Amino acid sequence: MIKSARTFSYLFGYLPIAATNLAKFKKRKAGMSQEEYSKLIHSEPQKWASGIMKRTGSQVEVSGLEHLPEGPVLFVSNHEGNFDIPVLLSSIPKPFGFISKEEVRKFPIIPSYMDEMNCVFLDRTDRRSAFKSITDTIGKLHEGHSILIFPEGTRSKGQGLKEFKAGFMRIAKEAGVPVVPIAIEGTSRIMENNNNQIRPARVRVQVLEPLTPQELDAAGVKAAQLVRSRIEQALADVQ
Repeated sequence: MIKSARTFSYLFGYLPIAATNLAKFKKRKAGMSQEEYSKLIHSEPQKWASGIMKRTGSQVEVSGLEHLPEGPVLFVSNHEGNFDIPVLLSSIPKPFGFISKEEVRKFPIIPSYMDEMNCVFLDRTDRRSAFKSITDTIGKLHEGHSILIFPEGTRSKGQGLKEFKAGFMRIAKEAGVPVVPIAIEGTSRIMENNNNQIRPARVRVQVLEPLTPQELDAAGVKAAQLVRSRIEQALADVQ
């Protein structure tokens, strides 16, 4: 209970500071390159996410950062729990946006940062929104921004890897960028498996070797399964 209170107090208590910093960052945007601005914007969510994870008392182990390529990539990760995003923001040094539920726009400050991070919002009740999210994501990648996607669609809560929705392969192929698979294990033990009470957990993040556009083309219709199987094998190796 105490860790839950500390974590959520920090989560929302940091927002006024984040709002002030965002205003400062935007004033500097005109004089910066896209890469410089992306790193600047990423620094604040990274700091915020690191603070959240510290207050959960969790231990996050990261491996495979040497696999991160230059340029825009499509990060493809399994989705175990609500803390996947804070874990990845605090662990992955390469700036990225991500596809998020439309409901997040109801929060204060956070959506403003997400817009600057080049996140894409999805209304899962609207088929047109789903189509638009795909085209918007392709556009962000074409512009040089990296994007994270959870192709399972919903959290597995540690109950095994779900099937991947194939739409992410259209994004990767049309954008012509590498796919970087990520395997996360342990985030569901922070909250979902504790009746939504926050407890410390050991979390392991594995950044796997990227798949090039040429490799994805060669895999054809089996490309989505290839990405999933690599994540599945990585998860099996840490059990």
